[in-house]
Amino acid sequence: MERTHHEFDIIRLWEQPTSVFLQYPGLLPFAVLSQTNDRTETLRQVAQIISNIKDQRTQSNIAASTFILAGLVLNKDTIQQLLRKELMQESVTYQALIDEGRAEGRAEGRAEGRAEGRAEGIQEGIQEGIRRVAVNLLKEGMSREMVSKLTGLSVEQLQQLEISESENSQE
Repeated sequence: MERTHHEFDIIRLWEQPTSVFLQYPGLLPFAVLSQTNDRTETLRQVAQIISNIKDQRTQSNIAASTFILAGLVLNKDTIQQLLRKELMQESVTYQALIDEGRAEGRAEGRAEGRAEGRAEGIQEGIQEGIRRVAVNLLKEGMSREMVSKLTGLSVEQLQQLEISESENSQE
C-alpha cells in the first residue's frame, strides 16, 4: 500500500468519566486525570484495584505508571500514602529511574571527590610550604617564637620540625 489514511478523535482525559478508566487495568494510571471531584479518592480506588491484580509484574508496572501520572495532579505524600512503594519497586520503569539516579549520584560523587581531593591537595601543599619556610627561618637563626608568630605554627610544632629536619639530614 502506497498510501494509508488514518482518522482519530482527540480524547480529553479530564472530560471522561472515571468509571471508564476503572474498568480496565491498562487505563488505571489515567483515572486520576479523569473527570473526578476527588482525585485522592479516585487514587484510593485505583490503589485498591491494583492490589487485586494477580500478576505481580503487571501490578508493579501499573502502580509505577499510576504514581508517575498521579504526580501531575496530586502531591507526593498523598500518592505515597495510597500506593505501596514496595509494589512499585518491582516495576521496570521504577528500576530504570533508580538506576539512572544511582549513575548520576556516582558521577556527582566522583566529581565532588575530585574537587575535594584537589582542595585537600592544595591545603597540604600550603601546609608543606609553611613548614619549609619555618625550617629555613629557624636555620637562619630566627627564634622559635618569631617563626611561630610569622607562620602560625606552634612552638611545639617547630620543635618537631627541627627534630625531623635533623633526623633527615643525618640519613
